[in-house]
Amino acid sequence: MLLNCDLGESYGSWRMGLDDAVMPHIDQANIACGFHAGDPLTIDRTLALAARHGVGVGAHPAYPDLVGFGRRSMALSEDELASSLRYQIAALDGMAACHGLQITYVKPHGALYNDMMADRAVRTAVMRSVAGYHRPLDLMLQATPQAESHREEAREFGLTLLFEAFADRCYADDGHLRSRRLPDAVHTRERMLDQVRQILEHRSVTTHGGKSLVLAIDSLCVHGDNPEGVNAIQEIRQLIAGGA
Repeated sequence: MLLNCDLGESYGSWRMGLDDAVMPHIDQANIACGFHAGDPLTIDRTLALAARHGVGVGAHPAYPDLVGFGRRSMALSEDELASSLRYQIAALDGMAACHGLQITYVKPHGALYNDMMADRAVRTAVMRSVAGYHRPLDLMLQATPQAESHREEAREFGLTLLFEAFADRCYADDGHLRSRRLPDAVHTRERMLDQVRQILEHRSVTTHGGKSLVLAIDSLCVHGDNPEGVNAIQEIRQLIAGGA
């Protein structure tokens, strides 16, 4: 199983995450593209760090919402959303090429990610946009009990999906992430490590309501803005190495 993290999310004098500490332990870096976080210098430095550690890179585009860190939904038309995504993907792809890297996948950020998972129209717009890029890219989605129907949707666009689970987030009974507005949405270190072990051993998670959900999982995410996750990243890496 792969380990991924959302990185490159600093902006100007505002610092987010511990990219230097995380990068040596992950397989995939989801790099912010400037619309929710990530200025040109931060993006450049993050790509250089990924190249140094041999980490694969993906675009982490968002709604144009710097003030809200991309965590607020926006009513964009399908054309606006498609253009916004391709702009962000192309910017990161071009900068990656300067470091001898090539992005291989796209993982939407924040509210766009949640909207994509909850609303087929948004998901279709995202899939169409990624599939319409000038070369093939995979799309990373949350692993849910609806994985097979998501694959069917993606096949209409000739798109390959990567399914991810979350080490540090609590799941709702429907398989989506528990809202950050609710208590217990982000796990403590102990609960996070327990969830990682369950994912590795059983490919399942236990929801907030106590249900066990079996999921198809390609990659495991630890959020770069979660100090508990960042501090435990080396232990999570060791668990994956022992259980993959």
